[in-house]
Amino acid sequence: MKNEKTYVLIPGGWHGGWVYDPITENLERLGKKCVSLTLPGLETQSGIPNRIINLDTHIQFVIDVFLKENLTDVILCGHSYAGLVITGVADKIPERIHALVYIDAYIPKDGDSCWSLTSEVYRQRFVAGAGNDGFTVADRPGLDNRRRPHPLATFMQSLNLNGNYKRILNRTFIYLSGWEQSPFVKQYENLKNSPDWHVETIHCGHNVMKERPDKLVDILYRLEDKYSQT
Repeated sequence: MKNEKTYVLIPGGWHGGWVYDPITENLERLGKKCVSLTLPGLETQSGIPNRIINLDTHIQFVIDVFLKENLTDVILCGHSYAGLVITGVADKIPERIHALVYIDAYIPKDGDSCWSLTSEVYRQRFVAGAGNDGFTVADRPGLDNRRRPHPLATFMQSLNLNGNYKRILNRTFIYLSGWEQSPFVKQYENLKNSPDWHVETIHCGHNVMKERPDKLVDILYRLEDKYSQT
């Protein structure tokens, strides 16, 4: 099929590509091509810990997959922390990206970091979680055992952008409105009436992939048609 779009999905903090399984399975059933990635340091079976994994590492990893698989016409989706990753990727290879989708994700500008964009609640969580080894941020206990300590430097490093990402005019923000202490409330308020953004709201907690996969699949599925008309 000419101009077939590929959905590439990047997980947020502590998660691997497995978090998107309910999404990719249903999108593929609907005929869409999907790739979900696990970022370096977040593998379920991790080898020797790499203590120098930073934001640049994660961005370059995704770019390398794009180049190796020759991915073009990509609808690039990122959840939470991954908003920084997808923006960094878009800044380096904008010609391969059809749309950017921020799923309750940080939307950075040049010089921003996850640390600078997030809330005080999450900053405290980063600090507490880094107390174990100083290199990774431990996850809260009792959650999915596939989750992994997250490389601290990826949360701390500032994003260096040259502005190429602005060439991608198809931009969606999916706001998850059903959880307290969300760091994305102000971002939603700033974008909801913007002519430059398509904004959707799902009333659920931050882990929409688990809580409302049906609704997320519906929004993502419809985006391809929406952006094919622009």
